[in-house]
Amino acid sequence: MKWKKVALAMLALACTVSLSACGFHHKTSSSNSNYTTTGGGGRNYQGVIEHGHYKVSKSRGVNVNQNSENQYNLKSFESGLTDVSKRVFSPRTYVFQEGQKLTTATTEDWLGRKSAKNPSGLNPVKGSSSNPNPTYIQQIEEQDYMKQNGSSLSLRGMTIGIGVNSVYYYRKTTNGPQYSRNISDAEVKQQGEQAAAKVLQRMRKKPGCKNIPIVIALYKQAPNDSLVGGNFFEYTRASGNSIGTWHKLSEKTTVMPKSSSTNTENQSNESDSDNFSNFKSQVQSFFPNISGVTAQAKYENGNLAGMHITVTTQFYSETEIQSFSQYIAQAANKYLPNGIPIDIRIQSDSEMQALVFRNSGSNKFQTHVLTSY
Repeated sequence: MKWKKVALAMLALACTVSLSACGFHHKTSSSNSNYTTTGGGGRNYQGVIEHGHYKVSKSRGVNVNQNSENQYNLKSFESGLTDVSKRVFSPRTYVFQEGQKLTTATTEDWLGRKSAKNPSGLNPVKGSSSNPNPTYIQQIEEQDYMKQNGSSLSLRGMTIGIGVNSVYYYRKTTNGPQYSRNISDAEVKQQGEQAAAKVLQRMRKKPGCKNIPIVIALYKQAPNDSLVGGNFFEYTRASGNSIGTWHKLSEKTTVMPKSSSTNTENQSNESDSDNFSNFKSQVQSFFPNISGVTAQAKYENGNLAGMHITVTTQFYSETEIQSFSQYIAQAANKYLPNGIPIDIRIQSDSEMQALVFRNSGSNKFQTHVLTSY
């Protein structure tokens, strides 16, 4: 049923946005009657509600279109940017607000190529059809961080994420074959830092942004054929008009189970891989109708920080799904590592069926199964 798909998709999104938490927040009022917050706790930010409506971003989801775009990039970019923000803006003292300074039109101009008609473009002029200059900057996102100021919330910090392509895809002729050019890590870093300096200068000119701390984080986009998204590789905190020191981020995302073509640099810890293999074997032995069990594992500084697991089934009975979800929770508790957030999505080829999840810091898995009523 359509409403069932929507309900579970919303629950899954709550876990996808950040590996650090999953769950619904209660609504609590601020001292200004025009503002409320979504509530929070632990490592979660409270969000801003204005006049009874969630305050959405003015430019969310704007990015440069590339054929066969890797959707994992969009998800890991957003969740990873929030994780970077927490390094500077504590959820205990700051309230999260979707970006309000960058409009869709401005973001589209900045992501465009520089030209006489678009002097603000962060990407170079196109070049020749046979040898075009790469589109380096793929996406930009703004996050605002607020503090209570008397009877209202005021902007007290900002994070800007800049996604830089690691591969440039292009066609020499309309509808012709697609070509690609790899962009080296050094070039990704150089282009990202150049764009960051320009973005900082522009943001400082916007109302309310002159003196607040602005964090800029650089993200390396994964190729289109990657089974995982990219990663943030460095960030800086600027208190003035100049870029500050760049701080390196050691993050990797890998797929489990490992394939023979997996690059050694991205291979997971052998112990983590073995644990997942044991979990997978248990799951596949429970019912004959299992099409696949895969995981995306996130590592920070070499340590496993979270997992997104997908179990594809061919179940049709609601009682089968209920029993299977309960078994999944038991197997996950036995075989998967403790102390990290994990979500396990149980789905068929056409719809989500159940979600098993554990929040960061918790030692107990919870289940949510769609029902027909």
